[in-house]
Amino acid sequence: MTGRLLLAATPIGRVADASPRLAAALREADIVAAEDTRRARRLAADLGVLIGGRVVSHHEHNEGARTAELVEAMRAGATVVVVTDAGMPSVSDPGYVLVSAAVRAGVPVSTVPGPSAALAALAVSGLAVDRFCFEGFLPRRAGPRRARLRELAGEPRTCVYFEAPHRLAAVLADMAEIFGADRPAAVCRELTKTHEEVRRGGLAELAGWAAAGVRGEITVVVAGQVVVARPVDAERLSARVAELEATGMSRRDAIDEVAATSQVRRREVYDVVLRAHRGEPGQPGGARG
Repeated sequence: MTGRLLLAATPIGRVADASPRLAAALREADIVAAEDTRRARRLAADLGVLIGGRVVSHHEHNEGARTAELVEAMRAGATVVVVTDAGMPSVSDPGYVLVSAAVRAGVPVSTVPGPSAALAALAVSGLAVDRFCFEGFLPRRAGPRRARLRELAGEPRTCVYFEAPHRLAAVLADMAEIFGADRPAAVCRELTKTHEEVRRGGLAELAGWAAAGVRGEITVVVAGQVVVARPVDAERLSARVAELEATGMSRRDAIDEVAATSQVRRREVYDVVLRAHRGEPGQPGGARG
């Protein structure tokens, strides 16, 4: 009988945030695969739980080697519970490699949901939450980091990042330069812990604050780029499409050409041409009536 894999979220700060299901999972697991075995045992003790099965290390340095062993155990019927130091396994933490291998092996994969620094920070940031993306940790070195930020500069969704405290000031300064000094953001520090702090403001302002030094677990939430719609010169676009059609180009190809060269969405060019063809008020291409 095939066992199963459970990804169990652990508290990001307060032990009281642990769910009853987490306690039960630690107690009933055949194997607990922990990022830090000492922390896992301490968490179980804080929850008043005795871990019934084996506790093995499962971290970024041995995940590849450990995966085959854990998959074999699950195929033989074992329940493996994966826990990391804080939050949901596989989200910027060990777990993804094991999940992928378990899925390929036909092992059921489930989760014990719970705390997540990314979602907690997003919720308290005060920024838009209807559409967002998670970027995890940016590259440590300045060059690759700035290159990645340039790729993200036009992202319209709210972005969530994890960052080390000793790199925070440099990262915020890079963001201020590339995204804009006034781009709204929030720095969430020590979420759910005694010294929890959320700083909100423009990126340049936050970079100045962080320059004095910041401690603790950090999550940064940055507003997406606001896309300002540009006015469309309908008469010019319609006339250009007509010129291209006069050379023998099909209307479809002419619209594609004008959209590309004018940096206007194809649908907008199409609508302009359609209105002109119908002779709608205020549009070229025909009389009313």
